Amino acid sequence: MTQGREGVSELGSRQFMLQRERTDGAECIRVLGEMDLSVVGQLDSEMRRAEATDATSIELDLDQLEFLDAAGLRLLLRLKDRSLGSGRLRIRPASSRQVRRVLELTGVGELLPIKA
Repeated sequence: MTQGREGVSELGSRQFMLQRERTDGAECIRVLGEMDLSVVGQLDSEMRRAEATDATSIELDLDQLEFLDAAGLRLLLRLKDRSLGSGRLRIRPASSRQVRRVLELTGVGELLPIKA
């Protein structure tokens, strides 16, 4: 992971990128591009690092996510399960119609703590 501007870290390739930022005690992890089997481990590692902090909330921003496969769906469900005790996880929904459709068809979207 490389450091971007102060408080922002970036990890990724051309088709997938993570940005992590801490502001006022809250962690925000942005997912950009395509989330599939080849990259879910990177997101899981970043989320575990965020979960290990004293952050009051952890926002997973999927606004710029363009593709999501079954491995990505499984990770989202694992993240939800891990956050049940703390209640710190909030998910900003994807703008991509394709990603929203996958979440809708699988029912996963209804199970996630979507940020209003």
